[in-house]
Amino acid sequence: MEFRYLGNSGLKISEITYGNWITHGSQVENDTATACVRAALDAGITSFDTADAYANTAAETVLGEALKGERRESLEIFTKVYWPTGPGGHNDSGLSRKHILESINGSLRRLQTDYVDLYQAHRYDTETPLEETMLAFADVVRAGKALYIGVSEWTAEQIRTGHALAQELGVHLVSSQPQYSMLWRVIEPEVEPTCRELGLSQIVWSPIAQGVLTGKYLPGQAPPAGSRATDEKSGAAFIERWMRDDVLARVQDLKPVADDAGLSLAQLAVAWVLQNDNVAAALVGASRPEQVHENVEAAGVRLEPELMTRIDDVLGDLVERDPAQTARNAPAGRPT
Repeated sequence: MEFRYLGNSGLKISEITYGNWITHGSQVENDTATACVRAALDAGITSFDTADAYANTAAETVLGEALKGERRESLEIFTKVYWPTGPGGHNDSGLSRKHILESINGSLRRLQTDYVDLYQAHRYDTETPLEETMLAFADVVRAGKALYIGVSEWTAEQIRTGHALAQELGVHLVSSQPQYSMLWRVIEPEVEPTCRELGLSQIVWSPIAQGVLTGKYLPGQAPPAGSRATDEKSGAAFIERWMRDDVLARVQDLKPVADDAGLSLAQLAVAWVLQNDNVAAALVGASRPEQVHENVEAAGVRLEPELMTRIDDVLGDLVERDPAQTARNAPAGRPT
């Protein structure tokens, strides 16, 4: 495993970070989830990302149990706040002071820790003044309940404004967590340059495009039984945009590139995002330990420029690059 600094902070995180979106508390049984976490630890992963909304708080509970007994100082634990939790009442979502301060306490209880290393705004809250949100985050940091703060799927303008407020309040806004993969590059024109300027890193989710870049989905064929594309409870809606024959055929065309790099398609996809030096970590999940072992082989891999060019040539105009997609996919109002 290799480690990278998170933004301009002194915190190092494992460049392969284990994320438990979708899987823990929903897609896989708890013993399997624990086995995946153990596999991550055995592979040298020290950073773990979750959120209170995953499986309506169950994912945090599962992760807390799986990490119990580990030396806390040797781990970096991240969680997030924004999406509805609990019964979904009128104050059970968003980034109000009330929801943030209540949510951090619940997250710490479920994760069985006194603090998280990174506390992230899971989306931008259009219904709460940003000053209120950032002051609440600053108070969480000053109370010792989080060491750093970050955001997820914020636009470049939102990041710039949030960073300015964080500086005024004397807290470290160090990260952005966007979707990023060979197929989805919408952060490159605006979000990434802004983050470079301000000293934020990317912790990217879905580097394998919800499994499409593994090559297991074939054009003209039904998805494999039990795969994410067939499971309405575990992200089928997220993968739907890529389940087109033209996309799946181009992914198969990447196999010679992966072979020449000595990698599987999944490893090539993870290695590709890590070529970007503004990416501190690629988030990878797993429904079985074998997937963890495969993905960590992408750590430390350096792809030759010629291979990067070949990837671009294969994918061509299928790549989504429009920076407006970040705002377009954001919730218009606080969810309930």
